[in-house]
Amino acid sequence: MALDIRHNTSSHRFETTVDGFVCELDYSLQGKVMSITHTGVPEEVGGRGIAGELVRTAMETARSHGWKVVPACSYAQAWMERHPEFADLRA
Repeated sequence: MALDIRHNTSSHRFETTVDGFVCELDYSLQGKVMSITHTGVPEEVGGRGIAGELVRTAMETARSHGWKVVPACSYAQAWMERHPEFADLRA
């Protein structure tokens, strides 16, 4: 599934809309450390890999900016454990 994920830098959020439902990943940024604080996908569009794509986009953005990542939300933590290719980003 190709998602149009937008990075709203002023709100510290990655977001996409699927079938009219807003899906988001929120983070805070302290210097060069991104803390992923929340990943939310409404149940109506769940199970499609949307949360995973939001996290992947956040990780790729962190890598491109030279940031480290703290997966403070449980979904982001589990995702990082399943994707060792991003282990170098862990703060």
